[in-house]
Amino acid sequence: MPYLSFHISVDVSQEQSDRIAGTLTALTASVLGKKPELTAVAIHAAAPGRWYVGAERLSGGAPAGFYLEVKVTEGTNTKSEKAEYVRQVFDAVSGIVGPLAPPSYVVIHEVRADAWGYAGQTQEYRYIRGRPL
Repeated sequence: MPYLSFHISVDVSQEQSDRIAGTLTALTASVLGKKPELTAVAIHAAAPGRWYVGAERLSGGAPAGFYLEVKVTEGTNTKSEKAEYVRQVFDAVSGIVGPLAPPSYVVIHEVRADAWGYAGQTQEYRYIRGRPL
């Protein structure tokens, strides 16, 4: 049930947004083992001239920058899976929007199972309910 919040320094077309959402959902499923049907993606494009790296504005012809926040349940992925995910996301986004500024970030937040959920139930509740007695 991951939630992905993708921020990018350039305006992206609807087609690019669709590709980004589809690619992030697919990578989240294939690399992190999450269910695509429960993966939510929000895409936010910064207004031109509103993205800075080292206090310098990225603009006109500069490589794009992005920041992806991913929320997953704590302890459900290994260090290797997370490292591979970061690599594949960077490569995939570059393939969609073109060259990327090196300070483009992927942050994976591991949220305690009792601190979040969907459809009115926490992940902890789902875990306990699914365990045999």
